[in-house]
Amino acid sequence: LLYTIKFEMSRKSRGSIHVSSEGDIRIEGLSKVGDNADSDTEAIIDEDEDREEGEVVRRNDKTSEKATWKGAVIKDKSLWFKYKFGKGAYAPEIRFNPVVAIGAIVLIVALIAWCIIQEDAHVLFSEARLAVANSFSWFYTGVVEFMLVFVICIYFSKYGSMKLGADDDEPEFPSGSWFCMLFACGLGVGLFFYGVGEPVLHYTSINRYSADRFMRDNELAQSAMTLTIFHWGLHGWVVYTLIGMALAFISFRKGLPMTMKSCFYPMVGDRIYGWMGNLIDILSLITTVFGVCTSLGIGTVQLNSGLREIVPSLEKTLTVQVVIIWVVMGIATFSVLSGVGSGIRRISEICFGVGMFLLIMIFMMDDPWFLMNLMVQSFGHYLHNIILLGSRTDAFEQLNITSREGASRGRLYEDGVTDGSPTWMDGWTVFYWGWWVSWGPFVGMFIAKISKGRTIREFINGTMTAPVLYVIIWLKVFGGSALRAEKEAASLHTPERPFCCPADTTLLDWDAAKAAAEGDWLDTLLGGVTQTNSGYKYLEVRECTKIAEGMWVNWKEEDEAASPENFETFYNSFDKSVMSASDDARVVRFSCLSVDEMWFALMYTKGRIGIMLSVVSIVGILLYFVTSLDSGSLVLDIMASNGDQNPPRLQRVFWAAVQGATASALLVAGGADALSAVQTASMMSGLVYAMMLCLLAVSLWRGLAMEMGDLNPYGADFKIGIIDPFTVWSPKLWGEFVLNIFITPYVMFKTCKRLGYSSPKPAMICVTAALLWCAWIALHISQLAVDGLWAVAWTSYLTFVLLLTIQRGEVRSHFNINGNPVEDFFAALVLYPSVSIQLYNAFEAQGLTTLVPDHRIKKDLEVDNREHQADVVLENGHVSSV
Repeated sequence: LLYTIKFEMSRKSRGSIHVSSEGDIRIEGLSKVGDNADSDTEAIIDEDEDREEGEVVRRNDKTSEKATWKGAVIKDKSLWFKYKFGKGAYAPEIRFNPVVAIGAIVLIVALIAWCIIQEDAHVLFSEARLAVANSFSWFYTGVVEFMLVFVICIYFSKYGSMKLGADDDEPEFPSGSWFCMLFACGLGVGLFFYGVGEPVLHYTSINRYSADRFMRDNELAQSAMTLTIFHWGLHGWVVYTLIGMALAFISFRKGLPMTMKSCFYPMVGDRIYGWMGNLIDILSLITTVFGVCTSLGIGTVQLNSGLREIVPSLEKTLTVQVVIIWVVMGIATFSVLSGVGSGIRRISEICFGVGMFLLIMIFMMDDPWFLMNLMVQSFGHYLHNIILLGSRTDAFEQLNITSREGASRGRLYEDGVTDGSPTWMDGWTVFYWGWWVSWGPFVGMFIAKISKGRTIREFINGTMTAPVLYVIIWLKVFGGSALRAEKEAASLHTPERPFCCPADTTLLDWDAAKAAAEGDWLDTLLGGVTQTNSGYKYLEVRECTKIAEGMWVNWKEEDEAASPENFETFYNSFDKSVMSASDDARVVRFSCLSVDEMWFALMYTKGRIGIMLSVVSIVGILLYFVTSLDSGSLVLDIMASNGDQNPPRLQRVFWAAVQGATASALLVAGGADALSAVQTASMMSGLVYAMMLCLLAVSLWRGLAMEMGDLNPYGADFKIGIIDPFTVWSPKLWGEFVLNIFITPYVMFKTCKRLGYSSPKPAMICVTAALLWCAWIALHISQLAVDGLWAVAWTSYLTFVLLLTIQRGEVRSHFNINGNPVEDFFAALVLYPSVSIQLYNAFEAQGLTTLVPDHRIKKDLEVDNREHQADVVLENGHVSSV
């Protein structure tokens, strides 16, 4: 409810004065006038010669939390540290937010040091990963579903036509280059690593589909393809879309810095410039580092495997992988120093071209008619199952309850696992959502930076529709080719020429074999093994033992001193992939290989040209690696520099080194399972960040509504914000917060009386609330004596919160304050003393932000929220009467 006063002071000065709920005045339509202008008009203009139209002019000492929105540019108040090394235009300099940059660096260095010092870091990482999956699968799944529905609603709403920038802004990059950069920063290395391996592993591993012994093999293969699309489809890209849309809107349209804290301005106002905003940016920066390091980790492992195919003498070890990281980081430095226009853009276009070349080659050289059928079929299968897949959490599988044969209705498997794996969500869906979320600030900020001038609807199309369609084609070509080869190899499997996986040496009981009789030791060693080297699909591998027996015979003929001891060394070093591939490598059982080896195995199925395809693949992976480091360092530097779109390049080099050091430390901490550590880091950081994204969606909706005029930012509001006790330096307010921890039932009684409730309702509500609050405390103490009372305690607290929620809603309705029951509930749930302060102060003389709080405007002026003509009298630049 804003007072808008139109005026005409002279022929050269027309416009309007907007008075906000905080007494702030925004002036529109004024321009610098000549000497003949009215002196009162000069008083307004001379106060701030550089004031732009739409800027907020503060007339009091209070900071406005809800600055003018439509047509306004909000002033940045971020903290800066700036230093220039020397003089001159080309002297190097640094400029950043000291709290955000130093805080993030300290935490990252502490993690690196812990990874180096802690000997059992890999065990702790594994336990943490399993704990996240078991306890928060529901949360990850629910948040991603919520974001997808939210973005779809915005797409089809009237907000979809709003530009991410001024109404006359045009896109900076052409659509082709824009899409290449979206693809390069949003996918890149991940599709090379999982493009072949993921469909094969879903097809051959123990999961919710393979557990169905009555499912046909072809249906299982199709389910594997659908699962892969699901992990790389709409549910993943919606994270990037939401964050990128919020950043582009708040930065290009409202003028705030492009940092994650700015996205929360519509919700908390100028509080983003305090500890809260710094905490958001620190969390965003650390989450981004972990997300990028996950991609760097898998890219490094795959590069190591690819180089080993070209140079067999090159071992696949952690040392080699760490060296690869730092070599690639050195290469990426040149791209970092060249900037987005000439660096990331050109490399992204080359990367996209390399990917398209490989895509077309594999499509043409495999079975194109099969792949075309698979694309159409998989697209329909994905759309048909998207709701079911999006809400699936493997609830019963994670119970890990093995029943007896009768209880499981005759479907008990040989190893005692029924109805899927209890850890499948941990290794796949939960990891993916954590990875997408942890990459969200990085990719979201990058695509926001390159999307200025596009409408929201164009932005959503570009970040969700086109990439998802491309991903489906990519996965169908590479993953479909691998599945076809896997099924072909299985069909050719015979005792005379087995296509099977050799037993993993870690599953072989060498000690028992050495203790057995001389003639029986090989049977003891291999006879009981029924698993593949990855522990996945159950195979008939007894035929493969014949190859091991032949190896033993040949070994004994060459060495008379042959024994189980030296045979163990030989067997462990022998390239056992010959058991799973044909002599010409055109037929391969991919399930016998590790994920990082599957891509290059697919290249070699194409004959002699496979070497060339492998080299091109290595180049593509390397370039995507460089792009990730390049764009990652740019985004990290922007975050640490208060959204500065052109931060010093010296700082970008530093952040590239931080990424390399963190990825190296996590790989070393992971030990033998190096990727587990980097994956766990992204899952855990993404979990915290996913909670923040829920609030970001609410803030974005408020900002869009205020920009379109659907939500009035000048209406009545509570004087005390929910988080004010933690953001405002006020000992009095802190004292009120502590006091209201105990007196909330009394405040509810007073509120009922002020709302006009008749007796005995106020007293009943007060007594009920007091009893519930006391029960919450007492039952927690009693838990020491009687187990289970904690559940009753929290039930009492939730009931108490529900009563407070209802009362806050009634007060909002009474004073016409913006809000909704969901916000009321979570405010009461998390910070009920703040809600109590709001209720108490709402009825005080100065407790509610009034429509006309400033004494400089006459109180007896009767107007509504429509615009009116009026005469304005100004004294020293202030409104004295109307």
